Amino acid sequence: MSDSESLAQRFEEHRSHLRAVAYRMLGSSSEADDAVQEAWLRLSRAEGAAIDNLGGWLTTVVSRVCLDMLRSRTSRREEPLTPEAPEPVATGERGSSPEQEALLADSVGLALLVVLERLAPAERVAFVMHDMFAVPFEDIAPIVGRSVEATRQLASRARRRVRVGEAPDSDRGEQRAVVEAFLAALRRGDFEALLAVLDPDLVVRADMATAAPTEIRGAVAWAKGAVAYGQLAQLTTVALVNGAIGLVMAPQGRVVRALTFEIAGGKIAAIEVIGNLQRLGELEVSFLE
Repeated sequence: MSDSESLAQRFEEHRSHLRAVAYRMLGSSSEADDAVQEAWLRLSRAEGAAIDNLGGWLTTVVSRVCLDMLRSRTSRREEPLTPEAPEPVATGERGSSPEQEALLADSVGLALLVVLERLAPAERVAFVMHDMFAVPFEDIAPIVGRSVEATRQLASRARRRVRVGEAPDSDRGEQRAVVEAFLAALRRGDFEALLAVLDPDLVVRADMATAAPTEIRGAVAWAKGAVAYGQLAQLTTVALVNGAIGLVMAPQGRVVRALTFEIAGGKIAAIEVIGNLQRLGELEVSFLE
């Protein structure tokens, strides 16, 4: 058997597992096949004999390919997953029984894939790799370009959203209306209008570039200071921040500040103001029209 044939055989031993990973990342059988094929092309160009852990290497490559595909999809605002999408493929890992495979298929059925589709790309990759395939955060961090702790937070945030289910589009529209009302009040310096969209027990956390993180509690206490900075609101726009409605300040397309929100009952219950450069670089931001 030639070296190329041996490499192909070793790759085929991992194909079903790689396709399972890609399917859960992408929610599309055809895109999963494309990601697996790209992994094979990269392996065929690499020194396969020098790779000690071929399964780990291939899983990393497929995950990076999927992350690129998810980011490209987000930039084009595509929604490839449809109600007719097939159920997830089995992993085909050695030692797994038909019963185990059936349970796995149930656990990552179409309903979960619909929720995963609404996660930010890096969140989805971190959650799928860690929670579904037990890949350590130390191995995931270089793939998503985050620190280990930030990667752990990505997976934690995704886990919470998966547990409760992502808000439907109608709820997202309502949340956008609340955030836009908040922004309009800030721009006008309208104290009463600002209070109208804030929960009285509002919590505001700030993590800025040149100061230690701070926390302010109470809508009145925070709004009194906020209306004095209405000029900054003129430079702020609504965007998707890590898959949720938020605000960003991005002169010349470079994000220098971001606000994320927790909204309950039509009121803003919590705000996080992010100006820390490292954290800004770790955000997934999509500008809305």
